[in-house]
Amino acid sequence: MTCVFIFTETLKSDLSSGYYREKKWERNGKLYENLGINFFRKVLVWIGWEKLNKKSNPVKNDPQDLNLLEYRTKQSELGHLIILFVVFGFSLFVAIEYGAKEAIWLIALNIILNLYPILLQRYNRPRIQKAIRVSNSREKRLSKTV
Repeated sequence: MTCVFIFTETLKSDLSSGYYREKKWERNGKLYENLGINFFRKVLVWIGWEKLNKKSNPVKNDPQDLNLLEYRTKQSELGHLIILFVVFGFSLFVAIEYGAKEAIWLIALNIILNLYPILLQRYNRPRIQKAIRVSNSREKRLSKTV
């Protein structure tokens, strides 16, 4: 995870690929809600991850902070996606070499520790983008009155 974190932190890409745009089939987050993303969010609150994350990365309701938050969701998603594929490869190797029964715990942990965080970033990003639009329009209105 540390290597992937260093990679995504030093990556100078703006991560503007079409991959990061909301797809029609994802609209309104219903798919993610049906997959249990709200339960996963509650688990993150229960274990204290949400509090720790907000303490280390506070976000104000201004466009710059919200843009940074959106970028961080893309970085996080990319990191978890890389790890998801690496662990999937190891799981496949273990399943072939030692049997599917031996790979189940790897697959389960991969889903919990990598797939669900990806789903959560994809679920949250449209809401962050909406907050950015609202914040930008508020800033424009304030600058016109001054």
